Amino acid sequence: MKRLGIIGGLGPEATMDYYRLIVAAYRQQKPDGSYPAIVINSIDLNKVRDLVTVNALADLTEYLVAEVQRLARAGADFGLLAASTPHIVFDDLRRQSPISLLSIVEATCEAAKALGLKRLGLLGTRFTMQGRFFPDVFERAGMTLAVPTEDEQAYIHEKYMGELVNGIFLSETRQGLLEIVERLKRQEGIEGVILGGTELPLILRDAAFREIAVLDTTQIHVRSAVAQML
Repeated sequence: MKRLGIIGGLGPEATMDYYRLIVAAYRQQKPDGSYPAIVINSIDLNKVRDLVTVNALADLTEYLVAEVQRLARAGADFGLLAASTPHIVFDDLRRQSPISLLSIVEATCEAAKALGLKRLGLLGTRFTMQGRFFPDVFERAGMTLAVPTEDEQAYIHEKYMGELVNGIFLSETRQGLLEIVERLKRQEGIEGVILGGTELPLILRDAAFREIAVLDTTQIHVRSAVAQML
């Protein structure tokens, strides 16, 4: 069995969700009473957010490389980032990483392709919705992405950073997010929606979506990780 290394803390609620889901998925695949080998390096969300905000991407890469090196020294055979936003520098990070890394974007793209989807909505932090790291991967696979309007992006980002990363999950926020997805379906013709922030499944995983595929990036990433562990 391979040992998984996780860069977590981005934020803590999502990291705990990853841990629970990985243990459950592993034990489903290997029902012998054993548990997966995992190393978690919980890093500073505020530092990552500040570097992304000022577009200091080289500094962000350097910071993340150092933290992945900690995972390698702790015995991790491969790793992942338990967040979407840091994937803004994933290509550079992967090139400099001492261990192989699983991309949440690539794993989600493969899941969307398997479902035969062609046009999807993308929700996440402002950095994710405005970045190219999701569209570039999906466009190479023949899929297009639609993002919310500027006002909707501001709403999602505010709720994400002000509530979700702090473990606050309000019914009115869930409803607001569902209304944005419904508008994307109605006006943009999306066939599925990517929950492109690992806190979003925590508020939307059990929500009722109408006639649309939901790509829970955390669960997709977890399945990919467990498959590699085994």
